[in-house]
Amino acid sequence: MGSVVALAGQVGGAKLADGFYRLRGEALTVVVNTGDDYEHLGLAFSPDIDTMLYTLAGIASPSAGWEPEGETHAVHAMLRSLGGPDRPIYGDRSLAAPLLRAEGLANDRRPTEITLDFCRNLRIGARVLPMTDDRVRTNVLTDDGAITFQDYFTQLGCEPAVRGFQYAGADSARISDEVINALHAPDLEAVVICPANPYHVIRPILEIDGMKALLRKRRAPVIAVTPIVGGRALKGSAAKMMRELGRELSARSVAGEYLRIIDGFVLDSEDLGLIDSVRSLGMDVVALPTIMRSIDDRVALAQEVLDFAATIRARLQAQVE
Repeated sequence: MGSVVALAGQVGGAKLADGFYRLRGEALTVVVNTGDDYEHLGLAFSPDIDTMLYTLAGIASPSAGWEPEGETHAVHAMLRSLGGPDRPIYGDRSLAAPLLRAEGLANDRRPTEITLDFCRNLRIGARVLPMTDDRVRTNVLTDDGAITFQDYFTQLGCEPAVRGFQYAGADSARISDEVINALHAPDLEAVVICPANPYHVIRPILEIDGMKALLRKRRAPVIAVTPIVGGRALKGSAAKMMRELGRELSARSVAGEYLRIIDGFVLDSEDLGLIDSVRSLGMDVVALPTIMRSIDDRVALAQEVLDFAATIRARLQAQVE
């Protein structure tokens, strides 16, 4: 058994990463989107990083995976009573990581160092890594101009029509040594793009300078898992974004976003009829149950994805020989 690198964000990506963690433990590295990071009330919020930490540590709320279980809101209530903002609403426990992250950044610590400290203190054996230590921000292009994803999501409730995206700072951001080392690991078994919004979660990672070239050079297969099932997004704004961008609302459209990057694509079993269509894009395809309602579902999907990667790796090696 080798090491696994997962590119991830959001609750769905964290669930699949948790499946890999239960199979590979310390041999897992998760590279997480930070394009949605933001500052608020002097704190440094990294939603996808914290969702991943709570999930791998086994403390995520079952109903709201982006916050710890048992969340309370006394601080937010006091903020409002003092004239603070109504939104966004933060739980008390959810403020701990942004508090410590802000302090670390103020002391010139790298986001990667801060995040790895969180892993150690939460007893997470896997490495959770920000996609870069440099500042990258995803901006949503609307008819009224560019706005940060955080404003689009929190303040505007995802209402403006999406015309495109900007990944400010990505073209000059540097891939950290930790991410490079994970992708260069001699025992690398697979790189997996977890199910997540392809535009504001996965694309920022891929837009980091040199990331696409680094992935294309890997001898290990690169596999993507669909976030679209039966022509619908299970959660989030992916379906709305795809329609407004003029994309067909299908798993095939998601596969097309990763052309010339991935070797294989995982459809949901519900979309079995799309296999030939996706295969025509020049990639291997498999249909699997991708909806993860339980821990067992996470582990089963993770194992199936690794088995799929193994078949691709064997085929590629046979071609070389």
